[in-house]
Amino acid sequence: MRARTAVVCSVADQGVAALTNILVLVAAARLSTVAGFARFSAVYLVFTVLLGVSGAYTGQPLVLRRGGGDDTRGACRTAACFTLLAATVLGGLLAVVCALLPGPTAQALMALGLVLPVVLGQDIVRYAFATLHAQHLALAADTLRLVCVMGALAVQPHGAPAARLVAVWGLSALPALLLSAVALHCRTAGAPVALRPLLARGHLGRRFVVEFGVGNATSQLSVLGLGAVGNPLVVGALRGATTLFGPLNVLFTSATGFGPPLLGRLATDRLRVRATAALAAVLALTAASWATVLALLPGSVGRRLLGATWPTAAELLPATGSQYAAMAAGTCGLLALRLLDPRTTLSIQVVFSLASVAFLACGYVVGGVPGAAWGLFLGSLCKAAATWVRVARLRRRTPARDEDVSADALPAAPGTY
Repeated sequence: MRARTAVVCSVADQGVAALTNILVLVAAARLSTVAGFARFSAVYLVFTVLLGVSGAYTGQPLVLRRGGGDDTRGACRTAACFTLLAATVLGGLLAVVCALLPGPTAQALMALGLVLPVVLGQDIVRYAFATLHAQHLALAADTLRLVCVMGALAVQPHGAPAARLVAVWGLSALPALLLSAVALHCRTAGAPVALRPLLARGHLGRRFVVEFGVGNATSQLSVLGLGAVGNPLVVGALRGATTLFGPLNVLFTSATGFGPPLLGRLATDRLRVRATAALAAVLALTAASWATVLALLPGSVGRRLLGATWPTAAELLPATGSQYAAMAAGTCGLLALRLLDPRTTLSIQVVFSLASVAFLACGYVVGGVPGAAWGLFLGSLCKAAATWVRVARLRRRTPARDEDVSADALPAAPGTY
């Protein structure tokens, strides 16, 4: 596929994925009571964490590969098989444990466990298509998923329990998974499947999981913690505000997961860093513009979007918009570091993600839910500054380094791919 076509298809695919994400949460908010949406949001946060772990362990090392030979095609098949097996085991355990627990939240988590192989399997194939430079196939599958999930949620009754919404949302991804599986099989037929390298000690995905754990997952789990020890509605309030920025959230995650194959087409590290900096500026401006649009929405329109959750979410828009502008710079800075040297980002993630949790907690103590939102902004701002300082230092130390960075070019380690 030509580079321009790949970029267009990739951007369109991320747009479809972003639209699916925000429409699912909007539909859940409109179908649920405030308490019901809080439960759905909590379960969706759990899924987001599991999705991030899956992408970090199998997807991100996969997209750092170069070339389209049997090794790369075999790695794509291996990643898909490994994810389906791991999701089946983990989802089964989650369903069994939650089946023994009382309450509607446990029922919603049980439903998540049952549909986990479907949603994680469909996501990992997107990484495989990006690695194979077949972004058009990912776009087709994600478009099918959007149609199916919105059609399924549209026929649900108002007041549907969170468990039912989770089950409907998850099962609606099954047609997209089947389409993706057939397309991937056709592209990689005959390539070997080797699961052992994914379990080897030197697998790069282990480092990426740690980075995710102290990065994205830390802040999300801390929000759940505030809901558990403080006001449970804090989860719904913060989730309602971030729902409105759903497209940007998906784009940020996709930049790290799907950006390397596209930026890797550029000839030198200097060009890659410049392109990443330009992307950061565009995304930050988009976040600021979107926050302005949301702030100007009439209350009646906001209530149509989020239902009863709108009043509390609207109060957080300035802080959340500022946070997403900072996240744009930080995410693209991490992407630049992944292209220069993927082993340099862990220390930044550890230090500044823990700092973000501290800002979140202190902000909640001082100013309640709005204070927690501003705390998240300060944490994102500090992380963004640190990433670009590290990028500048790497470029000064290795000004002439123009070779491609890939998982195959990393320091030798048994089983690393």
